[in-house]
Amino acid sequence: MSRALRSRPVLVEEAHRATTFEIFFDLVLVFALTRLIGFMAESLGPLTLYQGLLLLLWFWYAWSCYAWLGNQVRADTGLVLAGMLAAMAAIFVAALVIPEAWQRHDGALSPPLTLAIAYLVVRGLHLSLMFYASSGDPQYRRQAWRFAVTTTLAWIPLLLGAVLGGTAQTVLWTVAFLVDYGGGRIATAASFGEVRSGSHFAERHGLVLIIVLGESLLSAGAGVGSVVIGWPVLLASVLSFAATVCLWWLYFVGGARAAAEALTAASSRSRRRQQLASDAYTLAHLPMVAGVVSFALGIHLCLDGLADEARPGDHSAVSMGWAPATVLYGGVALYLVGRFLFLRLTVRTPPGHLVAVVVLLLLVPVARVLPALAALGLLAALLTTIVGYERLARRARAA
Repeated sequence: MSRALRSRPVLVEEAHRATTFEIFFDLVLVFALTRLIGFMAESLGPLTLYQGLLLLLWFWYAWSCYAWLGNQVRADTGLVLAGMLAAMAAIFVAALVIPEAWQRHDGALSPPLTLAIAYLVVRGLHLSLMFYASSGDPQYRRQAWRFAVTTTLAWIPLLLGAVLGGTAQTVLWTVAFLVDYGGGRIATAASFGEVRSGSHFAERHGLVLIIVLGESLLSAGAGVGSVVIGWPVLLASVLSFAATVCLWWLYFVGGARAAAEALTAASSRSRRRQQLASDAYTLAHLPMVAGVVSFALGIHLCLDGLADEARPGDHSAVSMGWAPATVLYGGVALYLVGRFLFLRLTVRTPPGHLVAVVVLLLLVPVARVLPALAALGLLAALLTTIVGYERLARRARAA
C-alpha cells in the first residue's frame, strides 16, 4: 500500500488507446442508464421525465470528468485504478437506488440521501485523482483547484435536497448540477486542460455511445418481459433493431472517423483541440446519449404495450399515445441534433442535416394516433431513408 501511495501517475501519450478497464467503467455507467429508463417508464409524466433527465445529466457529467482524467494519466495503473474502482462502486450504489430517488423511507439513510452521498463520493474521488494527476503540472493543478471550489459548493444543495425531499429536492438538485457543471465550464474556459491523446478521447466517446446503443436493445427485451411473444412483438423488435442500426450508422459510418481525425490533427496544446474536445465531444455527445436513452424508453413503452396486447382480444387499433410517441420520436430528433452539432464543430457539416429533425418533430402528432407497430415502422423507414440519402450524397461527393 505504501508503495502505491508513493507511486507517480503515468502520463498518457499521443498514441494511447482506450483500455479494457475504461470500457468496464463505461458498463457501470450504462447500468445506471438502464435503471433510469426503468424509473421513467414506471410512471411516465413531465415531472418524472425531468427528474430522469436531471439524473442523466449528473451521470454524464461524472463520466465526462473521468474521461478527461483518463486522457491525462493512465486509468488502469496505480492510485488512479484504485480510485476509479471506488468510483465505480459508488456509481453502482447510486444506480441501485434510482427507482426510489424521490421516495422517503423511515431510517437513517433514505434512498435520496444514499444517492446524494454516492454521487458526492464519485465527484470527491475525481477531485482527489485530479490533484494526484497534477503532480508536476502547475497549470493542471490550478484547474483542479478551480474545479474543487464549485464542486464542493454543489454538495450543499445536493445534500440539503436529499434531506428535504419533494419539490425542494428537485429544485435543489437542479441548483447543485448547475453549480457543479457551470463551475466546471468556467474552470475549463479559464485554463484549458491538455488533451494528450486526441484518438483516445474520440475513442472513449465512441465506445460509450455504442454501449448506450446496445443498451437500447436491452430495453427492448425488458419491454417484452416474459409474455408469450406473437408476431406483432417480433416484428416491432426487428423494427427497433433496424432503427438502432441506423443510429449506429449515422454516427460511426457517417462522420465519427473524420471528426476524430480533425481532433487528432490539432496540436495537443492548441486551444482548438481543447475546444473540440470540450464542445464537440463532452457537450455535443450529451444530446446523443440522452436521445438514445429517450429512444430506448420509447421502445420499452411500445413493446410493453404490444406485449399487453398479445393477451386475448383485438387491440390492434389502440393508438400509441402522446408520451411514447414523444419520447420515441423526440429521442431520435435529439440524437440527430447532437450529431449535427458534433459534425458542425468538427467537419463543418451543412445545416441542411437539421431537416430530418424538423420532419421527426412534425411526425409526433401523427405517430401518437398510430398503433405502436405502425409508429415504429414509420420511424424505421424514415431513418433508413436518411441513411440511404447520406450514402448517396457521400458517393456523389467522392465521384
